[in-house]
Order: sequence, then structure tokens, then C-alpha cells
Amino acid sequence: MQPGLLEQGLTLMLVGMGTVFVFLTLLVAATTLMSRLAAKRSPAPVAESPVGDDEVGDDEVAAISAAIIRHRRR
Repeated sequence: MQPGLLEQGLTLMLVGMGTVFVFLTLLVAATTLMSRLAAKRSPAPVAESPVGDDEVGDDEVAAISAAIIRHRRR
């Protein structure tokens, strides 16, 4: 006896969903592995020391604040 159309459809659906599930599981595993390898190989982040040249003066703060206020009023 031949399987009915509904049985064929269910079989095809299960095979397709199983294939997608296996592929996504392998993709997650590969991504996790690559992430761990990249984290081990990357250099440690270097903390930047604050430099006095980059400080913003009072006049600059006032100018920026005035520009923001003027922009918001539009």
C-alpha cells in the first residue's frame, strides 16, 4: 500500500525541519568555537590614560549648550 499524500507531506516536513535543526545547531557550535578562539587570540585591551589636552573648556561647553538649545527650538 502506498503512503498517502498527507503522510508524504508529514515525512517531508520532518526531514526538512530536522535538516534545518541540525544545520542551525552546527552553525551555533561553529560560531561559539570561533568566538572563543578569537577571544583567546586577540590582545588585551589597553586602557587609555586621560590626557589634559582633550579637556573641554568652559567657553566650549557654553557654545555647545547654546547650539543644542537653539537646535531643539526649531
